[in-house]
Amino acid sequence: MSKAIRITVTTTAGSVPREAGTQMLVWRDKTEGTIGGGALEWDAMAEARRMLSDGRSHHSAQIPLGPALGQCCGGAVSLLWEEADALDAPKSRPLWVFGAGHVGREIVNIMKTLPGFEITWVDTHADRFPKTNVTTLIATDPTLLIKHAPKDADHLILTYSHEIDLALCHALLLHDFHGAGLIGSATKWARFRSRLAALGHTPAQISRIACPIGDPSLGKHPAAIALGVATAMIKPDNRRAKDRTA
Repeated sequence: MSKAIRITVTTTAGSVPREAGTQMLVWRDKTEGTIGGGALEWDAMAEARRMLSDGRSHHSAQIPLGPALGQCCGGAVSLLWEEADALDAPKSRPLWVFGAGHVGREIVNIMKTLPGFEITWVDTHADRFPKTNVTTLIATDPTLLIKHAPKDADHLILTYSHEIDLALCHALLLHDFHGAGLIGSATKWARFRSRLAALGHTPAQISRIACPIGDPSLGKHPAAIALGVATAMIKPDNRRAKDRTA
């Protein structure tokens, strides 16, 4: 493979296009990824290609995002250019999705395009899954898989059965998790809260499961639910820090 230069946003200050840690890879004739910013990215790519021509392997600079770049962001970024053949792999955030119905498919279709999510998709029958490049697991009793889930995983419960949904909620509360969401109405959740309490879970424990999921203002179409769920999962207060679970 031909040589490439990896550009990394190392630090930021003020209003900037992308956060620290964002990367792109630049070859002589193509790129992968984006650091954003229009003119910022264009100039950074030009510098990377000059490095490829000059044989340089390392460069760094702090760049104000002001009139000199034709921008009015007002912030500044520090960039690092270095010879590399790949982008750094993002830290994986485990996401377990239970249910391969209409909503499950739409959620996975969105979440698999976002960086940093390691998806495990569970259903009771193989023929419910479309062709996909995420990990799929088939289990007649999905609750038996909960013990194999990382305790810092996020879970989305979207099955065709209220009984399976309830059993998964019960199993998760016994197992622990980072976050969990259950598809359903306020009425469904009220019934589930009562049944989970009867199973011995406290109100504080039960309230860790979010239900309903998504953004009701977007509507009930499966794709609209998926958009709301994905938006909630990538909001800053739901994202993991680089070296720990948020």
